[in-house]
Amino acid sequence: MEPIETWTADSIDLSDLDFWRRPWDERHAAFATLRRERPISHYDEPVIEDTTVEFPVGKGFYALTKHRDVQTVSRHPEVFLSGPGAVSTMDLPSEMVEYFSGMISTDDPKHARLRRIVSNAFNPRNVRAVEDSIERKADEIIDRASSNGSGDFISDVAAAFPLEIICDMMGVPPSEYATVLRHSNVILSFGDSDIIPEGHDPILELLESGAALTGIMEELGKYRIDHPIDDITSALVNAEIETEKLTQQELASFFVLLVTAGNETTRTAIAHGLIALTEHPSQKARLLADYDGLARTATDEIVRWASPVMWMRRTLAEDYTLSGVDLAKGDKVLMYYVSANRDEDVFESPDIFDVGRSPNDHYGFGAPGPHFCLGAHLARREITVIFRELLKRHPDIQSAGPPSQLQSSFINGIKYLKYNL
Repeated sequence: MEPIETWTADSIDLSDLDFWRRPWDERHAAFATLRRERPISHYDEPVIEDTTVEFPVGKGFYALTKHRDVQTVSRHPEVFLSGPGAVSTMDLPSEMVEYFSGMISTDDPKHARLRRIVSNAFNPRNVRAVEDSIERKADEIIDRASSNGSGDFISDVAAAFPLEIICDMMGVPPSEYATVLRHSNVILSFGDSDIIPEGHDPILELLESGAALTGIMEELGKYRIDHPIDDITSALVNAEIETEKLTQQELASFFVLLVTAGNETTRTAIAHGLIALTEHPSQKARLLADYDGLARTATDEIVRWASPVMWMRRTLAEDYTLSGVDLAKGDKVLMYYVSANRDEDVFESPDIFDVGRSPNDHYGFGAPGPHFCLGAHLARREITVIFRELLKRHPDIQSAGPPSQLQSSFINGIKYLKYNL
């Protein structure tokens, strides 16, 4: 693709996958143009090619690029609904709802019930156990990378670290790690040809992976009813109040959410974090000199910089006027966190990576409201611990060569990233 010298609002098409294949700098420049010239813009729905699965034909979507508009939508869930589909631009066919209609794509009262059950499972004892596992797992991962690493930072560290923590947390045995990773990659691949081979139907592959992950958790959930241990799955399926139990389908949907969106946020942030520290050696030097003092702000800056989940969708329950734009009941809006996180009205010098940035009101875990990421604390802890240990044990670590970007409009992912310890 030829580089774009100057974007205009009319030249930007956020529904075109070719746009999302462009380098990050070009995409950020495009969003800066939209924030300046057309902060709320409308696009046709993307076309899903090479699939036999039929998607309902929709009226397109409005793209929200300003921090203030994303905040407004997130704080009014009674108007901007998640239930019709939070993670898909198109409404999902019925055969996909079974696997991908978990907590993230529900509204109250169901959403409040699911979130309450899951929150209760993360009691102080379970949280302490998870946090202890983060420290141990970081040591294991870095030991493996140091002794027999592949040279790919994603497979050695960024993907393995959060995925193994989530699997341990849910009680998934190590024998299933590779299977869970493979299927989670497919679900988040957006049809990327490096992950789904040419000639394979990307939607059918996604459905098969959803079914595989669901099967793992349904089997484990049934076993934990009679054989509980100190893991989150046991806490979820053995709640004391009958009405506060997850159904088998709800448990499976929650697991799919954890190993995809939950895992991917941390994975992508860690990968972008290494690139940012490599490309900004002065910021890396600051961290090396005072990691404990800068850990909190550095972690949030890495998440802002990465914006791992680039958008979430909402659907209007009623007519609403947003920043002077009249929206109608049934309209779809996409909250572009990747743009809000570089909004010049909120962030001073937003295109500068600053490990000491404060304040930092980023939306890397979503905006304030009932759908703010339940695992934000866990993700922050994982990012903080892995970079603390990496920089302590390998202060010269750096990325080596250009990263391979995931061909996705949803996840700001990195498929491969060479690195040197």
